[in-house]
Amino acid sequence: MSQTWWRGAAIYQVYLRSFADGNGDGVGDLAGLRARLPYLKDLGIDAIWLNPWYPSPMADGGYDVADYRDIEPDFGTLAEAERFIAEAHDLDIKVIIDVVPNHSSTESAWFREALANPAARDRFWFSDEPANDWQSIFGGSAWTQVPDGQWYLHLFAPEQPDFNWANPEVHREFEDVLRFWFERGVDGFRIDSAALLYKSDTGYEDLDEVHDVYRRWREVADEYGERVLIGEVWLPDQERFARYLRPDELHTAFNFDFLSCPWDPAALRRVIDLTLATHTPIGAPPTWVLSNHDVTRPVTRYGRADTTFEHGGRLHGTPSDPELGYRRARAAALLSMALPGSVYVYQGDELGLPEVENLPDELRQDPMFARSGGANPGRDGCRVPLPWSGDEPPYGFGTGTPWLPQPESWRGLTAQAQRTDPGSMLTLYRTALAIRRDRLGDGTMTWLPLGENVLAFTRESGLTCVTNLGPGPVPRPAGEVVLASGPLEDGALPSDTTVWLTTS
Repeated sequence: MSQTWWRGAAIYQVYLRSFADGNGDGVGDLAGLRARLPYLKDLGIDAIWLNPWYPSPMADGGYDVADYRDIEPDFGTLAEAERFIAEAHDLDIKVIIDVVPNHSSTESAWFREALANPAARDRFWFSDEPANDWQSIFGGSAWTQVPDGQWYLHLFAPEQPDFNWANPEVHREFEDVLRFWFERGVDGFRIDSAALLYKSDTGYEDLDEVHDVYRRWREVADEYGERVLIGEVWLPDQERFARYLRPDELHTAFNFDFLSCPWDPAALRRVIDLTLATHTPIGAPPTWVLSNHDVTRPVTRYGRADTTFEHGGRLHGTPSDPELGYRRARAAALLSMALPGSVYVYQGDELGLPEVENLPDELRQDPMFARSGGANPGRDGCRVPLPWSGDEPPYGFGTGTPWLPQPESWRGLTAQAQRTDPGSMLTLYRTALAIRRDRLGDGTMTWLPLGENVLAFTRESGLTCVTNLGPGPVPRPAGEVVLASGPLEDGALPSDTTVWLTTS
């Protein structure tokens, strides 16, 4: 791959606990991931992005990091992580890992030292009383009291104390963490909650000082060559968002406007146009994301009357038409893969997995559920372990009982069941990713005027993408059909269907 491989890459997100279990304890691990690398190579992805694999009490699915330089024992060892990186590279697959700079874990060495020695507390935000009335993103107060009477800040769960980035020691620590993993072959970092690091009397989101952090991180990354920094940046202001992608800061950032957009032609057109208008002047490639480990799966979301997404579980349990959602998810997959830039695939979306909304309350582990008193069901429904093979749970995930239960209805959605089915979601993804590697990815696009309910554009390679979001069929442009998300009618494109065409 070129030094700018990340500009047009297809990146597969692995939520390790739920990907594949190699030792039979019911939790996904590096052994399971390593065994499934041939599957990912066959799928056609360019890179793997892993959610946190560090030692953690798992108060927030690993985002409460106790040690940034080691591997969670449930997942494996540091030596095994190094073998995984090498094996992925042997298959020409890049490796991106999460880094969590906003907060730590109450079990980290730094925080334990802070509790034992008040003189060591300036790495975090301690106060004699709550300094403000900020609320945790997970619900409840963002301040928790320690036994000697002081309070500490946590924008997320109480087990996740926020770092004080006004302390130079925090800067040095994370620069060293970046180097630690770069020297072990990691190709990039996805930066969790990238806009939240600095705090002031007026707020904590997107303060100007945060850009100095990423300028320095970019210098570190550039020392190693071919490395990428990817920001998790939720900002409604596109001008502010674009600042993170200046040439001396992050390489790319997640496109949450696209992820949250309803299945509506006008809304999608606005988001795509805004995305391109934001990225083009600064020379940064867009990213296209349909879901991730925090988001309702597309098959369920697109089957609802309201197809938007927002945190808070507002639509959890509302009726969803599975056939409609499945058809739209296929169409959305081809639309997102055809757009210029890089594309992300969350594990299981290539299998067409729906959201699991009927998990027993006693098995839910997401702190959003507990902190909201059950009002917010949390994100466990998109984190259920993957089905690989067989007709009943655990569907080849491992030999033990999975940490979250899999539905009986998944027997027809296993990777094995779909592997040789020409009409399966897995076959669609494999075929599309192979075509994308040759003919799509980074570049530009030109819109085609085919009606208000149709999104149509051409790419430099001569490939045309047409998506019909209207209520009925529309005329299909002339050209040879390269791939379609669903059955085509003679000379027409059915509703909720995407087709790739070429005239060259």
